[in-house]
Amino acid sequence: TQAYLELGVLFTTDPALPPRDKELTILRTGWLLGAPIIWGEHLAGGKAAGLTADDIERLTQGSAAAGWSEDDRAIVRAAEELHFDAMISDETWAALASRLDERQLIELPMIVGHYHMTAFMQNSLRFPPREGNPGLAAR
Repeated sequence: TQAYLELGVLFTTDPALPPRDKELTILRTGWLLGAPIIWGEHLAGGKAAGLTADDIERLTQGSAAAGWSEDDRAIVRAAEELHFDAMISDETWAALASRLDERQLIELPMIVGHYHMTAFMQNSLRFPPREGNPGLAAR
């Protein structure tokens, strides 16, 4: 478990992705996986990174929802493609590569994979959310 925790710390202590992109990625992944701990715990970080109530509601709807900027839509779509297709499409990759550097492009699928693994563990072991975390009902 120590190595697993250290991987999570890496994304926190020396992140490459801007905070907004990171939280969009984590929150969309958490929503797709029905992961109450991830969703509930990361909403505060998302709000601190500038996500609005409308952004948060759009995260429950996905990349096809109206109102996303093109940059945000590409991040959300990348999380969806990784979830459903196990890879980012060429179109989405091109949109991401137009503004993200190589390190950021590498970190994005690593974050999605890390949170998939986290959700698999938390959901399977039926970890309850911490007190004050309303889970998937949080907005």
